[in-house]
Amino acid sequence: ENWWDKEHRSYFVWEFGKVPDLVVEIVSNRKGDEVGEKRMRYARMGVGYYVVSDPLRQVMGDELRVFRLSGGSYERQEGRPWFPELGLGMTLWEGEFEGVRSRWLRWTDAHGELIPTGKQRAEQEAAARHQEAAARQAAESRVQQEAAARQAAEIRVQQEAAARRQEAAARRQEAAARQAAEARVAELEALLGRRST
Repeated sequence: ENWWDKEHRSYFVWEFGKVPDLVVEIVSNRKGDEVGEKRMRYARMGVGYYVVSDPLRQVMGDELRVFRLSGGSYERQEGRPWFPELGLGMTLWEGEFEGVRSRWLRWTDAHGELIPTGKQRAEQEAAARHQEAAARQAAESRVQQEAAARQAAEIRVQQEAAARRQEAAARRQEAAARQAAEARVAELEALLGRRST
């Protein structure tokens, strides 16, 4: 698939009800006259910004030119492309898009940071959902561990209370046995004391 083939990619003012705020022309051959008549036509239409990308440098010496409408004609905009009315900037970016590695035009924010593509945004959202799910799972695990620790503590408290009750019962039995033994000793001593008299 040749990405530079010209296919019918058009904007119809009567469909959208206004001229576009910005037009990006990507030069695919020398026939389009992107920096001549076509630029003047867009100026007459009142398009605020006109961007020409010439990745193969077929009609310009540089790869990217940005023009801003001023007084009915375009003035070349120098520096980092920024479109304040749109809240967008633009840059040339080297990387892979849709499986093709090349230099691409990419939108940027006010700080010059790339705005994610739809695929990147979907991947970021999926990663965020995954992180949220992992955090939720970790929190649930902590809650379960805390519940298990509380249950174990309650069992220890119950076991300690049962052990104390058993100790108390054993002491009572011991005291009762001592008392019974002392009473028997007293009984035997009394019996012996009668015999010796």
